[in-house]
Amino acid sequence: MKLGTLTVALGDLSFDDACKFLSENGVQMVEIGCGGFPGKAHCDAAELLTDEEKRKAFMDTLSKYGLEISALSSHGNMVHPDKAIAKSFDDDLTNAILLAEKLGVPVVNTFSGCPGGSPQDAVPNWVTCPWPDDFSQILEYQWNEVLIPYWKEKAAFAREHGVHRIALELHPGFCVYNTKTLLRLREAVGPEIGANFDPSHLIWQGMDPCACIRELGKAGALYHFHAKDTKVDSINTALNGVLDTEHYGNELNRSWIFRAVGYGHGEEYWRAIISELRLAGYDYAISIEHEDSLMSGREGLLKAIQFLKNVLIYEDKGNMFWA
Repeated sequence: MKLGTLTVALGDLSFDDACKFLSENGVQMVEIGCGGFPGKAHCDAAELLTDEEKRKAFMDTLSKYGLEISALSSHGNMVHPDKAIAKSFDDDLTNAILLAEKLGVPVVNTFSGCPGGSPQDAVPNWVTCPWPDDFSQILEYQWNEVLIPYWKEKAAFAREHGVHRIALELHPGFCVYNTKTLLRLREAVGPEIGANFDPSHLIWQGMDPCACIRELGKAGALYHFHAKDTKVDSINTALNGVLDTEHYGNELNRSWIFRAVGYGHGEEYWRAIISELRLAGYDYAISIEHEDSLMSGREGLLKAIQFLKNVLIYEDKGNMFWA
């Protein structure tokens, strides 16, 4: 395994300064936002695609600090019912795939997206229950008429350009948000679809990250990993459950908040996750995503880096000389 970081938290630094900071603190791989919600602070894919000199300078910076790219990230809602919004996100994803082809990056991270509830809708509609029957009808429309056709086309495009791993983050608010929905889309579309596995979004839903890793590992669907934690507030959850629409900044009144690894769960919890990843055959990037509202980006990254250094399994398995 290799210690990685999504560089978005260092977006106020130049790419060179961000790489220098991460390299000096023991990071080996970087996940780079190049469009969509992660933004383009360190990588404008459209620009790099058309400017060979800038592309070379970009790669030279990584080489200077001994860093590899684990994934290009362009998270967005490419099936948004507003066609202009959908096109903007889709253009960014297309450019991310084309840039991954040029740079030899094996993984592109994004969201599955969420359509409206009908062709007449103007905003996305995320369904969380099957009844009244309107909701089940919405799901039929979203999956069969929008989501699966879109991803069949995009997966074929990625395949044509040598990108065979589109890693979808399991994220509530989008159609793929848990193990079942990821595997459903993968079965319908093909092996290009896999998971950018982020435990933080599963924890507050009441899921067991280790059980999910095992199931996705059996399917060969673990393509990337986000190291991010969640702290569930037992008092607020007891009162209001976990379907929380309070602003993320209203920490005291939320049922849960995102935390840097180690601040939602301790080493034993994370050692179990890392071990389950090894059992599943995942030995790629453990990419820190900082979204802890109680810490600055730099402090959050440094805390997570130090925590994970003592948890990651870096070397290949040894021979079982005792067996």
